[in-house]
Amino acid sequence: MLEKFVHHRTLANLLMLSFIGVGLFALPNLQKESFPDFDRSEVLVAMIYRGASAEDVEQGICLRIEDAIDSVQNIKKVTSIAQEGSAAITIEIEEGVDVAEALSDIEVEVEAITDFPIGAEDPIITQLNRSVAVLTVAVSGPMPAADLKDYCEDLKRRLRQLPVSPLVEVEGFSDRQLRIELDSDALRRFGLSAADIATTVGVQNLDLPVGTIETSNEDILLRFVEERQHPQEIENIVVAGVPGKSEIRLRDIGRVVDTFADAEDKAWLDGERAGILQIKKTKSQDTINVAKPLYEFLEAERLRNPQLRLVVTSDTSELITQRLSLLLTNAWQGMVLVFFTLWLFFNLRLSFWVVMSLPVSFMAAFFLMPLFGQTVNMMSSVAMLMAIGVLMDDGIVIGENVARHVALGKDSMRAAIDGVSEVAGGVVASFLTTVCVLGPLLFLSGDLGKVLSVVPVILIVTLGISLVEAFLILPSHLGHSLNHHDPQQVNFLRRGVNHAVDWVRESLFGSLVDWAIRWRYLTIGVTIGTFVLSIAMFTGGFVSFVGFPEIEGDEVDAKILLPQGTPLSETESIVRRINEAVERTNAHFPNQPPVVGTNEETPTVPDLVLSTVSTFSQNTDASEFGPHVATVTIRILPPESRSTSLPEFIAVLREEVGVIPNAISVSIAEKTRGPAGRPIEVRFLSDDLDHAKAASELARQWFARYEGVYDLTDDMRRGKQEIRMRLKPDTVALGLNVRSMANQLSAAYQGTKVTDMQIGNDQFEINVQYEKDDRNSLQGFADFQFMLAGGKQVPLGAVADVDYQYGWSRIARTDGWRTVTLIGNTDSEIVNSSQLMNVFSREFLPELQEKLPDVHISFGGQRESSDETGSSMLYLFLLGLFGIYAILSYQFESWLEPLIVMFAIPMALIGVVFGHLLMGMSLSMPSLIGFVSLAGIVVNDSILLVLFLKQARREGTPTIEAASQASRLRFRAIVLTSATTMAGLLPLALEQSTQAQVLLPVAVSIVFGILSSTVLILIVIPCIYVALHDIQPQ
Repeated sequence: MLEKFVHHRTLANLLMLSFIGVGLFALPNLQKESFPDFDRSEVLVAMIYRGASAEDVEQGICLRIEDAIDSVQNIKKVTSIAQEGSAAITIEIEEGVDVAEALSDIEVEVEAITDFPIGAEDPIITQLNRSVAVLTVAVSGPMPAADLKDYCEDLKRRLRQLPVSPLVEVEGFSDRQLRIELDSDALRRFGLSAADIATTVGVQNLDLPVGTIETSNEDILLRFVEERQHPQEIENIVVAGVPGKSEIRLRDIGRVVDTFADAEDKAWLDGERAGILQIKKTKSQDTINVAKPLYEFLEAERLRNPQLRLVVTSDTSELITQRLSLLLTNAWQGMVLVFFTLWLFFNLRLSFWVVMSLPVSFMAAFFLMPLFGQTVNMMSSVAMLMAIGVLMDDGIVIGENVARHVALGKDSMRAAIDGVSEVAGGVVASFLTTVCVLGPLLFLSGDLGKVLSVVPVILIVTLGISLVEAFLILPSHLGHSLNHHDPQQVNFLRRGVNHAVDWVRESLFGSLVDWAIRWRYLTIGVTIGTFVLSIAMFTGGFVSFVGFPEIEGDEVDAKILLPQGTPLSETESIVRRINEAVERTNAHFPNQPPVVGTNEETPTVPDLVLSTVSTFSQNTDASEFGPHVATVTIRILPPESRSTSLPEFIAVLREEVGVIPNAISVSIAEKTRGPAGRPIEVRFLSDDLDHAKAASELARQWFARYEGVYDLTDDMRRGKQEIRMRLKPDTVALGLNVRSMANQLSAAYQGTKVTDMQIGNDQFEINVQYEKDDRNSLQGFADFQFMLAGGKQVPLGAVADVDYQYGWSRIARTDGWRTVTLIGNTDSEIVNSSQLMNVFSREFLPELQEKLPDVHISFGGQRESSDETGSSMLYLFLLGLFGIYAILSYQFESWLEPLIVMFAIPMALIGVVFGHLLMGMSLSMPSLIGFVSLAGIVVNDSILLVLFLKQARREGTPTIEAASQASRLRFRAIVLTSATTMAGLLPLALEQSTQAQVLLPVAVSIVFGILSSTVLILIVIPCIYVALHDIQPQ
């Protein structure tokens, strides 16, 4: 086959054009996203139990659901949250399991529960993480809140009609409600209760079909049309009266208000009432393709309604575009550097065709990526950048060997065939060893593992294609391009480079190798000592470790948590204070880079802050909702368009906000992105909540001692004060019972839903309760009158004993244990969270276990994801090393010689550690992926060196002389392959963009690892071989 492709130039070109053609066909359809999909497979079971305390919800709902789903298979973790009036049970499914089947099993078990408390609504079971955010749009303007909601709903409807069919959710409003607010004095005067009014309105306000009259001519429908849809009409409903005498209408005892069900469900845009459109896509859609028509729609809408503000407050597509543009720039720069590096050693045509293997292989890889479930994202792109250097190895080895055969005087076609055939075994072996290292990494576990496993997938696919290109396409092009080529004719530049390389190899490097072999035990000892030093620098903290590099974005969240029961007005004043602090912080950074607008000629200096959105009743850190929580999201200029770093902005904003009295927590930090999680997240599990809370408080005090640790808070907080009532003796004799009394109190203070009505595009709920002043008065509660049969009344104090208690605001459970979770943020410039958590585990946890032995500790956030992925990476890496050892043992027919070759791997780690130290960077999971990928590269160089050394020994050359010659003979090839690999990644390694922070660790690991391993392979591997011969002479 090789000969046919070499001599049949059209066949090779046809295959090359096919690769390019399928790649061009696939490129427009490739899905683009910021990160690979790392969302967990989760199912949420949510239930409403109005008026119930957290303890009631835990006992009545959470425990029952946990017991029911205990028999469902493939459940990894169950997390329950019980809080006032609601329960949320999140069920994490094992990776690789069919989520639809697990969802069905969970639905069957939950729906089979028959003993939920009376008053609990039906469970809602949904699969989480099925969509991805694209844009967040805030809408505000000079109109009432009700009209603003209608406009947002209209926008939602029209957005859904776009060809991309985005998923749109409207936030910032609760359900519309026609609330019947009753006057308690009027009710007592007429001998009525709120529950009576709810029942009466429910049976009076109806629109019902009642049958059909079938006449000889037609059928006529019968219908009662007594449904009132406007407040004035509802107020006219007769709720009581005596026939022939007076009637009591609803307006006589109260009023009907058109309002929203929950006043705290609202949002502000720069301090003005706003609606929020959360625009999402399915996981199969392309983010950029979805965002483009959305922007066109929003621009047209701004022109249509210039009095309204439609502000994009979050845009995933913009980040993706910036990052992919960055990677594309680094890719072509790397390819150019690779070409010029090759050109220094080879002629122009040979260099061109070797470099052409890159775009050809990449194009075919683009076609295959969707078949392997891959998208264009940060990690797949960095894998492509890594491949720029890795793919060159095969091409260089083949190109150099073909050129050598031409130099021997062979015909270029014959030289191509013989040159490829001679190194085919080594090239295939190199591919297999690389696959042995990368292959196991496909099975990395954890959220970080899902992200990082993309790198080996792309590398293996691209390497496999490059192997086909190297054996079937490249030889034909080399054979034809070297035809009539005179190897003796070299230009001045190449002659100078050759002389320089020869001088370095013989005079400088050769002497160093001879000296190292002479003092081989000292050389080996120094190398091992340097390796131990690099490990010590890591374990000692000189080079720190983080799970995942921080990526500086353009959003900051200020999350507010106040005590339960805090009125909405107080939360609003604090949110307004933070909004004002944002304005002052914006004025603190006036000198931003000027920009030229679309319709402008002169540049203008933009504000650093683009928008400030305040969302009430939301705080993801607290996992609570209500008037006591809120989140302020500040969007600033993108990293490349501003002169202020995000930590600088956050530091000034914290100072401007200051200390807020009575607040449990005001957390100001960058919006969380990526798979790493929180810097500090510790879970304390125990059946005794007081012990778990005590453990959390001790841990909080321990963390608070460290500078750079802030926003420490746990999720166990005192809830609202409860008034608890118990029946007095003889109450039942009056005709009252707990159920009837609870109904009357619930209708008055919690409200009773009468019915739902569809009015236009909105669904309204009719609700009956006391008016605001009556239901929010303790004196009014003390004077509450229960209605008896016949219209008699009895005061609450006469039939019930009352006491006051505090409960918990929420109760969390993890796999059956009550759980208190401590969370916190760190300033990465002051403290390393990974080292901090290690010290916490080593120093604090043993003391805590002695004090509170019944409390169990587990970690979340960065620690959990790093531990899970790190342990699986270590195991899989060792598995890969065994695969390499097996291949080399077969190839060398030796037990010890493979270990000599594999000694190159720890040599690469030396460069990885010192490279991160030199660049002032922390080691991270991407760094380790770079090192593991590097293992396959450096082993390949060692294989060729040892093979040359063994060949010289077989020819009778003494061991020391053979070692010295082998290092010299392989110097040019090893330096060339290493130089091209480093050249391909050098632009990325030197990239200063903030968007490249997640990519730099990979590039630094490979560039510095290759640099150290290249030097040490050529020097130390010969020393080890000779030392082994000293011990076991052959």
